[in-house]
Amino acid sequence: MKLLTKGVLAKLPPLYTNDGKAPKDIRVPLKLFNPCGSESWFFTEYDPETKVGYGYVTGTPVEEMGYTSIEELESLRLPYGLGIERDLHWNPKNTLQEVMDKTVS
Repeated sequence: MKLLTKGVLAKLPPLYTNDGKAPKDIRVPLKLFNPCGSESWFFTEYDPETKVGYGYVTGTPVEEMGYTSIEELESLRLPYGLGIERDLHWNPKNTLQEVMDKTVS
């Protein structure tokens, strides 16, 4: 499955768009996850030139905001022939605050 479709890209604002905004005011248009592990990436911004996204990462020893290479996520080969997946049921209207509070739908 392609992680970033034209529809998803249209919803992801450029990097630094949300600088200075409160988490309750930042939408999370994209969620990716590891189907064999606990990691999830909640992207709030993306740079199509460098293919780097910015957002909140969970399921790691430290949950934090940071930059992630989409190309690296796409290249990961997991057990059973799986790879990182896009959550097809993700509600892009969820806010970063909801993600951080774990109250997303």
